Amino acid sequence: MANVNESTVSGEVSGTGVVAGIAYAPVVWVRPRPELPEAGNPLRDDEREPEMERFLAAVETVAERLQHRADNAQDQAAEVLKATVGMVRDRGWQKTVRKNITTGQRAEYAVVGATDRFVSMFESAGGLMAERTTDLRDIRDRVIAELRGEEEPGLPDARQPSILFADDLAPADTAGLDPEKFVAIVTEVGGPTSHTAIIARQLGVPCIVAVGKELHDIPAGEKVLVDGAAGTIARNVDESEALKSVEESRRQQERIAGWQGPAQTSDGHRVQLLANVADPKAATAAAKSQAEGVGLYRTELSFLSSTSEPSVDEQAELYGRVFDAFGTSKVVVRTLDAGSDKPIAYATLASEENPALGVRGLRIALGNEGLMTRQLDAIAQAAQARPEGSQTWVMAPMVATADEAEWFAGLCRERGLVPGAMIEVPAAALMADTVMPSLDFVSIGTNDLTQYAMAADRLSPQLAYLTDPWQPAVLKLIELTCQGGQRHDVPVGVCGEAAADPLLACVLTGLGVNSLSAASNAVAGVGAQLAEVTLDQCREMAAAAVGSRSAAEAKAAARAVLGD
Repeated sequence: MANVNESTVSGEVSGTGVVAGIAYAPVVWVRPRPELPEAGNPLRDDEREPEMERFLAAVETVAERLQHRADNAQDQAAEVLKATVGMVRDRGWQKTVRKNITTGQRAEYAVVGATDRFVSMFESAGGLMAERTTDLRDIRDRVIAELRGEEEPGLPDARQPSILFADDLAPADTAGLDPEKFVAIVTEVGGPTSHTAIIARQLGVPCIVAVGKELHDIPAGEKVLVDGAAGTIARNVDESEALKSVEESRRQQERIAGWQGPAQTSDGHRVQLLANVADPKAATAAAKSQAEGVGLYRTELSFLSSTSEPSVDEQAELYGRVFDAFGTSKVVVRTLDAGSDKPIAYATLASEENPALGVRGLRIALGNEGLMTRQLDAIAQAAQARPEGSQTWVMAPMVATADEAEWFAGLCRERGLVPGAMIEVPAAALMADTVMPSLDFVSIGTNDLTQYAMAADRLSPQLAYLTDPWQPAVLKLIELTCQGGQRHDVPVGVCGEAAADPLLACVLTGLGVNSLSAASNAVAGVGAQLAEVTLDQCREMAAAAVGSRSAAEAKAAARAVLGD
C-alpha cells in the first residue's frame, strides 16, 4: 500500500490537501511549547496559599485572553474558542491542580500532573474524545507560560506573508489565524475533518494536513510552493514560475468572489447551495453570503455548556433568531447530536467504552423521548412565527433503521414539520429503500459516514488517508443513497465537509445529490466551480471516482475529466 505522506519527487513533499489554493512564501514554524517543569523542592506550608492564588490568576488571564478572541471570531472559530475557554475553566481540572498544590507541588508541576491525568482519561475513552488531548495540552502550555511570565506559545509573529508549519495546531491557534499574515497552513498530523481543516476552509486559506515527519526537513525561512488542491509542498521552485501559479490562483479567487448564484452547471442543472450554521450569529453572517438557506443548523452547539435542559420557550427563542436571518428560505434543523465528541450534561451518558459507536444522536431520544419531543415542540413553535410559505425542515442524526426513521417522521408530522434524516450510518445508505419511504428528505453527513465506512477515527492523524471523503467506498454509499432517493422521489443533500470541496461537489452532483451545505464562505467557491462544468461532465467524474481504487486515484480521475 502506498503511503500517502511519502515524497513523490525530489524536492516535493505531499500530504492530504483539504483546502484548495496556491501560495508561495517563506516558512514560519509555530512558537515552541514551553519545556515541562520538574517537580522541584516541595512548597512550604506558608507558600501553598500564595501558589494557589498565582495559579488561579494565571488561569483567569488565559481564559480572558481566549474569551476575547472568541468574542471577535465567527462561526466555527468562535465555537472552538468558546469550547477551549470552557476547558480552561473546567472545575474538575482546576480542582485536580489545586489538590496537587495543597500536597506541596509548585503550580507549574501541578498543572502538568493534572493535565496528564485528564489526557490519560480521554485517551482511554478513545474515539473522538481522544482529540481533546490536543486542547488539554494547549491549555497546559498556555497556563505554564503565563505562570513563568513567558510569551504565549503558538502562532509566531509574521513580519511578511508566510506559510505556517506546525506539528499540529491547537484549536485556539487555528481559530486566531490572520489570513493576511498566514497565506497557507501545513501540518505534520491532522485529517480532513480536524479543527485545522475546518477553520482553514472558513478562512479560505490553502491547507495541507497529515504530511508526516518529512515536514521537519523544511526549515523556517525557506520559500515553498503550497498547492492545497494537490496536497503538495514543492521546494526549490523557480520563483517566476511559482509567482505565475500564485497569480493564476488569485485570478481564480477573484472569479469566485464575483460569483453571485444561484448555483447551476454550465448547461443549467440546478444545485441548491446552503450554509452550515451553529447559532444566530453564524446565521446572520451566512445570510449575507450566496447561500440560499441553511442546510445544517447544529442545535446542540448552543447548549454544550448547559447543565440543565433549556425550556421549550428558551429553545424556541434561540431557533427563532436563526430562522429570522433567512426569512422564508429553507432552514434544515438537526435535532440534538449530543454524545461522542459533543457531550451535553443533561443529554448524554456519564461514560461509555466507545462513545463514537454509543448512545449518541437519535439514540439518546429512544431512551428519553421527552428530550426529543420538547425540542420538536420548540422548533414547531419557532416555525409557526415564520412568514407564510417558509420552509422549516427537521432531520435526526444517527438514523440507522427504517423503524427509527418512521418513529421520528411521525413525531415531526404531528407538529407540522417536514421530516428527514441524516445518512451517516452505512446501514442507512445500504437500506435506503426501506428508510426513505417514511421521510421527505435526507442529508448525508460525510464526516461520520466516512469514519464508519472505513472503520477509522476521523480525527486520527495516522488514519487521515482512510478518512478522506474521496474514498471510493464512501462515494459508493453516497451513490446508493442517491439512487434510493430517485426511486422514492426523496431529495438528497450533503452537509458534511465534503460539500465544501469544489471538485468533490461536481462528483456529488454527478452522483445525484440535489443540495450541498457547507460553511458559508465556501459556497461561492463551490458555485463558481459548478458553473464551469456540464452535468454530463459531473456524471463522468462521478463514474471515474467511484470506479477508482483509492482516494488519491479517485481525485486524480475526477481532475482528469476536466483536463486538469
